[in-house]
Amino acid sequence: MVFTYDTEMALSTAAALVNTGSQDPDPLADDAGLTRFLAQERFSGSRTHTPPELEAVLRLRAELTELWTAGEEDLVDGINRLLFTASALPQLVRHDGWDWHLHCTPPEAELADRMATEAAMALADVVRAGELARLRTCAAPDCSNAVVDLSRNRSRRYCDTGNCGNRQHVRAYRRRLASSAQVLGEQNK
Repeated sequence: MVFTYDTEMALSTAAALVNTGSQDPDPLADDAGLTRFLAQERFSGSRTHTPPELEAVLRLRAELTELWTAGEEDLVDGINRLLFTASALPQLVRHDGWDWHLHCTPPEAELADRMATEAAMALADVVRAGELARLRTCAAPDCSNAVVDLSRNRSRRYCDTGNCGNRQHVRAYRRRLASSAQVLGEQNK
């Protein structure tokens, strides 16, 4: 494990939130989509199910998208802004089958504030550990999804959302086959 479990989960959730922005149709187009996303990511706490709540999450998605590929100084500024805006006050909590972990807002805080502080604290751990290279975008030429590389050897190149790795491997295999066939054809002349 590269980071603590709650940091890895928060990073994965932040990447998943960023990646919803590149999907068509947008899975966060309405409250039902946000509810599905939160359930999928096991995100707990109060909800208002109002348009302003959804709009705040979409603003957070845009901000995290910009931060994902930001340099260290800009990332730190963004982290600090997210924590300040949410009036973060870290505290240890245990709930819903999770062992002790940090929450920076109470469960009744606005959803976007809770999501922002979770992402900001996880990103702060990445900065503090000197592991910014673990935040990247998908290496597939036709994809720009966010990737969190939590592998030991820092080898993850493709996102989870679009089978990009499989497509790239198939393309490489087909290129090798075509190259081998061309070499064999030239040898048989």
